[in-house]
Amino acid sequence: MTVLASPQPASATPARASRHLLAPAGVAVLATLAVVALYQVAVRSTLGQQIDTIVMRGADVHHPQVVGVLERTLNGTSLISLVLVCVFAAVFGALRRRLDLAIGATLLVIGANATTQLLKTQLPRPDLDGAGMSNSFPSGHTTAAASVAFAVILVLPQALRGMVALVGFGYVTVIAVATVWAEWHRPSDTVAALMVSLAWGAFAVFVTRLLRPVELRRPSRVVTLPLLLTGAVTAAAGLLGLAAVALSERAMPDLVSGRFAFLAGSAAVTAAAAGAFLIWARLTAASLIPAPATPADAPARTATKAPAKKKSGVLASAGRRVKGGTK
Repeated sequence: MTVLASPQPASATPARASRHLLAPAGVAVLATLAVVALYQVAVRSTLGQQIDTIVMRGADVHHPQVVGVLERTLNGTSLISLVLVCVFAAVFGALRRRLDLAIGATLLVIGANATTQLLKTQLPRPDLDGAGMSNSFPSGHTTAAASVAFAVILVLPQALRGMVALVGFGYVTVIAVATVWAEWHRPSDTVAALMVSLAWGAFAVFVTRLLRPVELRRPSRVVTLPLLLTGAVTAAAGLLGLAAVALSERAMPDLVSGRFAFLAGSAAVTAAAAGAFLIWARLTAASLIPAPATPADAPARTATKAPAKKKSGVLASAGRRVKGGTK
């Protein structure tokens, strides 16, 4: 007699996976709201524009090594290099037979950079600080660097994502600070670019989880602890420093130096980058849920009860012959 093992019910797997769609959807909404809030505070208010301009113009850093790093980073970030990295991310995802990740990486890079260029050309910037400068919100360089870094992390295997996230955090932070140092962008431009990239990254993760359910994992502490420590320290320094700049503008405009303002703004940008990469490391720490077993895949088990009965019958008859003797 052949008995087939009954398959396990698969109804719990889609329900469990559907709960994981709320996290990327929530991150996408919050990051989008952060962009709107940044625009209202830093671009649509007089004090916000004044602080942004002071930070940007206070970048009088002339240390040879610092200047060399910033210049090399900006010069090395070309459109061709970013396109090549984007193509690598899409091809690598396809080679891993993870078409969902390849689609998500492509959607992330194209969506983030297209959104940034649209906002830069369409958003008005009233001249409230007397600088007479055109709109640069958000930063195109920072969006390109952050979106490509997020895409590479997304398509890599789980074992490599943490280390690449730390490297990407350092690279994107240098790019963001370098654009402010070169007076290409204000600090709010770079933070908005990070939020645009994070919003599209979260949306890409939402799409990939719709295509293939995943089971969430905790990212390694080797990744989270450095990002948490860096983010906490720089956030405290940046918030306190920018608060001092704001109070100086209200009471005594020349009380705080431009270099102090630039360092405070750089700390705030670093904190925003650390927070964005920490959230991204959490969103991408997931593994595929195995497909439920089907009756065709279940192994067959053969029952052997009949031979056992025959064996017990032989033993019983042998025992009677011993007890009663031979006839």
